Amino acid sequence: METNKKKLTTASGIPYTENENSMTVGPRGPILLQDFILHEKMAHFNRERIPERVVHAKGSGAYGTFTVTHDISKYTRAKLFNQIGKQTKTFLRFSTVGGEKGSADTERDPRGFALKFYTEEGNWDLVGNNTPVFFIKDPKKFGDFIHTQKRDPYTNCKSATMMWDFWSLNPESLHQVTILMSGRGTPYGYRHMDGFGSHTFSMINAKNERHWVKFHFKTQQGIKNFTGEEASAMRGVDPDFAQHDLLHAIDNGDFPKWNLKIQVMTEEQAKTYQWNPFDLTKVWPHGDFPLIDVGVLELNQNPDNYFAHVEQSAFAPAHVVDGIGYSPDKMLQGRLLSYPDAHRYRLGANYEQIPVNRCPFAVNNYERDGQMRVDGNHGSAANYYPNSFDDIVADEYYKQPLWDLGTGLAGWYDRNAEGENDHYTQPGNLYRLMSDAEKHELIKNITGAMSGIDGPKRELIINRQLCHWFRADIGLGMAVAKGLQVNTDEAMKAMATYV
Repeated sequence: METNKKKLTTASGIPYTENENSMTVGPRGPILLQDFILHEKMAHFNRERIPERVVHAKGSGAYGTFTVTHDISKYTRAKLFNQIGKQTKTFLRFSTVGGEKGSADTERDPRGFALKFYTEEGNWDLVGNNTPVFFIKDPKKFGDFIHTQKRDPYTNCKSATMMWDFWSLNPESLHQVTILMSGRGTPYGYRHMDGFGSHTFSMINAKNERHWVKFHFKTQQGIKNFTGEEASAMRGVDPDFAQHDLLHAIDNGDFPKWNLKIQVMTEEQAKTYQWNPFDLTKVWPHGDFPLIDVGVLELNQNPDNYFAHVEQSAFAPAHVVDGIGYSPDKMLQGRLLSYPDAHRYRLGANYEQIPVNRCPFAVNNYERDGQMRVDGNHGSAANYYPNSFDDIVADEYYKQPLWDLGTGLAGWYDRNAEGENDHYTQPGNLYRLMSDAEKHELIKNITGAMSGIDGPKRELIINRQLCHWFRADIGLGMAVAKGLQVNTDEAMKAMATYV
């Protein structure tokens, strides 16, 4: 009997009837091999899980719009900024960093803030965190660092000893660790936290002049954090708290918003500034480089399918558009290659044809074939360059000015050599900016986390890390030592061995 309802079909479109009972020899006999519907359903089910992200596995996402509110054309010729009131579609994915896909949203962890702008000149991916700095400044350390945030190879459990051993041996991490141990390490969902591009990027204007920039997204909802105890309790009450909070807010029309602001540094200022402006463990103080208003980001549309849009979304800091460029930031340089490589492994060589990742405007190149090619593969057009048949040209307009790097010598330079080894001033300044309540919370979180250090090297690791806290601020070091019930006189003596 014909109805207006959709017919149940196989993946190849063949209608079928039996979707609950396998074909058997009689009611109680064995299943027949010829029931290909059973095989199709089970084979697809067995392959439903793609590899989870090595980091940032647990996340939430939404579509939105970016609206320009201020003119920054003196710094950039990027077309998405070329007119006040101009809107660009966006997709933003938030995430925790160290946990697996099933981990809790309220773990003490940095939060990813990955934003895709679908601009008329290609997709721009601004892939950052909710912190302006990071734990390390050279990408060669990244795999080692992440191993300490994952599971111990012997116990298969998270290990405070691994984490603090690495941090104590890498004092460049102190600034980020200070932030992580503050309230910002346990934000109240994703709507009440800031986002940062973190790295130093560049902007190119119509005169082909370059400025160095940092991107800041300031939440209009106000900063709101869990205490350590509240975050721990929420893991048991609702491990998907941030996902629910974002989803329900948008469903209810309470669209979260952020103000985009930039900091700008000239190339001449970068040559003489007191800190390396391309060091990801450092900030540019706002007193030296004030925030400049740019526009407003609003999230206003939930994806209709989590897997299709959020799980398959892929972001790469390599994806910049005309008017925006890279910098000599070593961590950024490492990410330019590693991020697209991670996506090709997880989603396939043609991951940018997946709708959430696809540029909605023109894509013209000579990339062909590969698994899951779904865009027609450019038909009969020439698949090589140069050729005599198509009209694709390399436009000289998009060429950027040369970089003056100040050296012609290639080598392996110590990222923490003299002049690059002040790991204490900025985290100390951050501590001194905190209110008494924030200082109390920070010290409680540090001592609670460091109390988990165990094993034969416990005393060594604790003393080594205490030295870093003392160097950042003597009051902070004394308070942490007291919280860990360490004799401060002995701790000060131990400090001398690490100078």
